[in-house]
Amino acid sequence: MNDVSFPHLGPLLSAEGQTLLAALRDHDPAQELAVATRLRREHPAELVSAALTQARLRQRAVAKFGADDAYRMYFTPNGVEQSTRRSVAAYRAARFRDIGPAQVTDLCCGIGGDAIALAREGFAVEAVDRDPLTAEAALLNVRTVVETPLITVTCADVMEYDLDRSESLFIDPARRGGGRGGRIFDPEAYSPPLSWAIDAVRRTGTGAIKIAPGIPHELIPEDFEAEWISDGGDVKEAVLWHDAGRTEVITPGNRRATLLPSGVTLTGRGLPDPAVRPTGRYLYEPDGAVIRAHLVAEAADELGGGLIDPTIAYITADELRPTPYATAYEITDELPFNLKKLKALLRERAVGTLTVKKRGSAVEPEEVRRKVKPSGPNAATVFLTRVAGAPTMLIGGPV
Repeated sequence: MNDVSFPHLGPLLSAEGQTLLAALRDHDPAQELAVATRLRREHPAELVSAALTQARLRQRAVAKFGADDAYRMYFTPNGVEQSTRRSVAAYRAARFRDIGPAQVTDLCCGIGGDAIALAREGFAVEAVDRDPLTAEAALLNVRTVVETPLITVTCADVMEYDLDRSESLFIDPARRGGGRGGRIFDPEAYSPPLSWAIDAVRRTGTGAIKIAPGIPHELIPEDFEAEWISDGGDVKEAVLWHDAGRTEVITPGNRRATLLPSGVTLTGRGLPDPAVRPTGRYLYEPDGAVIRAHLVAEAADELGGGLIDPTIAYITADELRPTPYATAYEITDELPFNLKKLKALLRERAVGTLTVKKRGSAVEPEEVRRKVKPSGPNAATVFLTRVAGAPTMLIGGPV
């Protein structure tokens, strides 16, 4: 697909299409109807509609790709929704560099975000996607953003693609489907199925597979390393890594949690579950990647803390220790769950800015705010949780 026309996106590449895209860069979506009406007086209706759609997608994509890349790229609705955040793709590409292959085949490449990140690390990339519009967008994007001959884009079914020349694989199976595009939770319902992806990486020798962060740990093969990645505190993805060369970069059977933008990584040490203990002065809320990777025990060991409940991922300690793996809160009150008592306490302390966090509680934060009606100049955080099995309110604030 490297030297073909662009049947779907071609009109936007014309001088008229480029002028429209430039004019719509900062348009207000709330005024889209009026803007469309005005533009259709001077331009073909289909071109205006295509430009407005692309402008809308580019605005959404800024959060993932940054303005410099997003306003040069071309997107599909699914491409924006399912593409990897630029910071995560860059981190993953750098990890490929540490493993050492010179070439990566990017299967299910989408609109090309991962291929671009790999190319920026110097890899030769074969990008493959079976959807013609998506492959077209990917080819446009790699030509526009990285301007390198190191990337080829092919429209093909990845399960039928010849992988014999591949040095390593990156596979991002589609995890949405059905009439409404809902999330798929069964890894064998991925497209392609996870079992096929695992076998393909094993046959190639080196590679990575992007999976849903909520994958059951028992489905992770013993000869793969599993990594959960968060960015700015939000869990973005999990990745299965494999390297038949057994480099020091990949540890089969290991779990790790990586936190971006810092890039700090917590790795598993096979520790037993932390002991349950009374609530101390400090409460630590582990990063979501740490929780998903089942590494709360490792975080608790670093903090010298224990759990407030055997089923709750909150760590408590008497001593404050700095850590990148959890957010620390100083606890001032521990009360049995009772919204009337909470309302009275907040009124007494003139708390108007209330952050409500829950873990192990059926009560929704919005319901709490509605019932306690916080008012005043002060701020507080309330944790609705369980302590030693009992519904509890822990009140305090970030350190």
